[in-house]
Amino acid sequence: MPPESRPIPRYVAEPPQDGLPYGRFAQMLAERFVTACRELESEDEEIGEPGEIAWFPDRTYAGRTYIPAAATTSTGSEVFGYVSYRRAAGEGEPADYQAFADATAETAAANPDWTLDLSDHELEPWRGPEGRRGMVTLVWGRALVPNGTIATAELGPTTTDGCPLVEERFTLVSLDDYTGDLLEVRLYGGGGRELARESLYEGE
Repeated sequence: MPPESRPIPRYVAEPPQDGLPYGRFAQMLAERFVTACRELESEDEEIGEPGEIAWFPDRTYAGRTYIPAAATTSTGSEVFGYVSYRRAAGEGEPADYQAFADATAETAAANPDWTLDLSDHELEPWRGPEGRRGMVTLVWGRALVPNGTIATAELGPTTTDGCPLVEERFTLVSLDDYTGDLLEVRLYGGGGRELARESLYEGE
């Protein structure tokens, strides 16, 4: 096999290890996420109180586990973000929790033409040959069309990650914005049939 013409990181995060959070663990995560939401400031309008939180599959990158979240607020906006943690060596208890939250008025409910509902957060920069730079990015979302089985991250001609859907939700970790290529998410169904695709930069 010839060497890669463009060596970039692929499938750098561990696949999901646990089911979606529930019970006391979900409650503890929710407390941290809601605290992060309440620290948000909006100059234009009140964000409101988060409602029921939807959790997304966990992904572990560089020793930190990320569990994304989203919730509709009392004003009809959406808050989104994640709670992350590290584990001690082996299967130790989670520690060093961090939470991030942001808000948007652009929701799937207000955009019935959407096929994917995506959120993202930059994790850290990555440098390739000759100082070329990209950004490792956490992406999570929901399939808004039926019969999806797996979501993939695509950077130009390269598939960089994949995640089976859990209750129509998925989480990806991928390099983005590298050598002119921007990250795109694709949804596939049975038999590898493509059902939807969307760039992270749709509408920008």
